[in-house]
Amino acid sequence: MAGGHWAGAGRVCAARWLRGWLLAPAPPGARRAHAGAADRLQREYDVVVIGAGHNGLVAAAYLQRAGLRTAVLEKRHVLGGAAVTEEIVPGFKFSRASYLLSLLRPQIYTELELQRHGLRVFPRDPYSFTPLLEDGSPPRSLLLGNNRAQTQQQIAQFSQKDAQAYPEYEAFMESLVSALDPLLDAAPVDTAALGQGSLLQRLSALRSLCPLLRAGLALGRQLPRYYEVLTAPISKILDQWFESEPLKATLATDAVIGAMASPHTPGSGYVLLHHVMGELEGRRGAWGYVSGGMGALSHAIAHAAAARGAHIFAEKITFLELIPQPLHRHLPPQEQLPKDFVQRIQQVDTRSPVTKINVAVDRLPSFLAAPNARDGQPLPHHQCSIHLNCEGTHLLHQAFTEATHGHPSSRPMIELCIPSALDSGLAPQGCHVVSLFTQYTPFVLAGGQHWDEQAKNAYADTVFDCIEAYAPGFKASVIGRDILTPPDLERIFGLPGGNIFHGGMSLDQLYFARPAPSYSGYRSPVPGLYLCGSGAHPGGGVMGAAGRNAAHVALQDFRHL
Repeated sequence: MAGGHWAGAGRVCAARWLRGWLLAPAPPGARRAHAGAADRLQREYDVVVIGAGHNGLVAAAYLQRAGLRTAVLEKRHVLGGAAVTEEIVPGFKFSRASYLLSLLRPQIYTELELQRHGLRVFPRDPYSFTPLLEDGSPPRSLLLGNNRAQTQQQIAQFSQKDAQAYPEYEAFMESLVSALDPLLDAAPVDTAALGQGSLLQRLSALRSLCPLLRAGLALGRQLPRYYEVLTAPISKILDQWFESEPLKATLATDAVIGAMASPHTPGSGYVLLHHVMGELEGRRGAWGYVSGGMGALSHAIAHAAAARGAHIFAEKITFLELIPQPLHRHLPPQEQLPKDFVQRIQQVDTRSPVTKINVAVDRLPSFLAAPNARDGQPLPHHQCSIHLNCEGTHLLHQAFTEATHGHPSSRPMIELCIPSALDSGLAPQGCHVVSLFTQYTPFVLAGGQHWDEQAKNAYADTVFDCIEAYAPGFKASVIGRDILTPPDLERIFGLPGGNIFHGGMSLDQLYFARPAPSYSGYRSPVPGLYLCGSGAHPGGGVMGAAGRNAAHVALQDFRHL
């Protein structure tokens, strides 16, 4: 899950590019975010980045790398936006919002030398565990990993046909991902420029079509099948491949995660595709835990920026003395912005189904389907994403339906992760941190009621009761918990509507149309103001692509000033 940030260039102020404008000295409460930054704000920068989420930090690193004087201003006391590590319970370090790494673009790893700046990742294998509630003794479970034979053996418990089809399904999805992958690292086609300007300018704009044409050529004969994956409900796609409900429901979680959508919602197939686009240490689709929590990734990016000379500040930075007339000229009130832009932004779907619960426990959960060993040491399934209430896609749809009527799901979809199973430094000896990514919870409850402490605790109790059914003793192991409903995610991390993608990843809000048609190339209607967060192409997740792409666009403009 990523923070969103606005960037500006040229003559803009209170935005990422701040050339020729004067900043007052930092107020007493302002402080450096980490070693290597300046003690005080300088009076002049080429670039000012508002917000130190991972995309903002990536943009700052690339802009400073290009030789532009760059400052990053963050209102919170920690860097990273939603990619942060926080000690909520004494001795327990949580990836408080986003909690897994895979989607970060490999170019960013290499070009910013993130390993040299301290980034370490624990890959997970196996990666998915789905225990079932059933009368059998013991209950069955589905464990998916990189070992093909073992994975097929697991699937064969439910269907021999599915076990045989699974490798072909993975190869099919891989082919789609490989074709689309280059589209993530460039601005979308500039449709407005294709019909404007001189013939030379229009021909130049045609070059932006190249990545799209290459993707089409790579898909070749599979283009119709890919179109179906993009537009159809994921339930329809999975029904074409498989017959066993535990497998389909497990795979469907990636198609609805973070989305106010059901497996039966048209277009949910793309969300699944988006989640298998990543790679870790050269393995496509692999996910892992960042050593030290997700905040360690943000700090590695920040160190890469600071090593080049960027200045990074945290905690309540304010602009004190900006020249009034130019400020109003370059940051006009809403009524002076293009009406189509304002209307489109107001219509962006930011509905969020997510409540994140961080839990400190004094022992590992022991699942009925895979009991713990006597020594209490982590077993392979403890490192996985553990999917609960995922016996069938009908359960996911039922949970979604309840939320659409304003009621938190009575049997929510739960993705339970235990990063301390691989990264022991996150919790005291023998204890663990547990991440619960849960759906579905509406932003506003039925009858217009807002979330209060009673409602939050009642929902968390429902989640814990569900976990208890799969892993008796879980509730007794809890030391402390941190409950983040959609309004909390908006208030603390600046996620619009609590949406982890800064706007739904539906087809009407992707590529050409993200964040709005004619504004998908990172440039805003305000000259020199750029959007480089997850609200821009290619969307959400700890990917860094929006920050990198926006920096490149801003650099092109800067060269023409």
